[in-house]
Amino acid sequence: MEGNPVQSSNRWLEDLSNGLGHQLEAITLEGLKIVKAHKGFILCNFVVSNRISDADGNWHVGSMATLIDDVGAAAIYSYGGHVKASVDLNISFLSTAKIQEEVEVEAKVVGDKGRITSVLVEVRRKSNGELIALGKQWMASHNNSNKAREDMIV
Repeated sequence: MEGNPVQSSNRWLEDLSNGLGHQLEAITLEGLKIVKAHKGFILCNFVVSNRISDADGNWHVGSMATLIDDVGAAAIYSYGGHVKASVDLNISFLSTAKIQEEVEVEAKVVGDKGRITSVLVEVRRKSNGELIALGKQWMASHNNSNKAREDMIV
């Protein structure tokens, strides 16, 4: 990704939602619509498809986790402008969504310590705002690897 970080992260999510990229992510994010985005913040609408449901017609938690990871990573990229690797991802699943149900996904950067950045991702039922899942993700920068090694030596 290059250029304006917000535009680049939006383009990456849009490409995934249109089937470009890794198959798992492309299927999981198919139909994702970005509603609002600025530095460190992304708001999306998403309709759960039957391709990502479990045997009971619920949104599969693995698919939900992939979406939370990707939208969170895009929010972090839009904030810092460089790719980071997930070092911690915690998700609380509080409810579920059914096939064809619309949800809202909001990711916002809540902490930045230089080489490590945190994002909070909320998945809410669009119809009533009920919290379905809450994800907290920490990502570490690939940049400054020499500085990180110097800090560890001290």
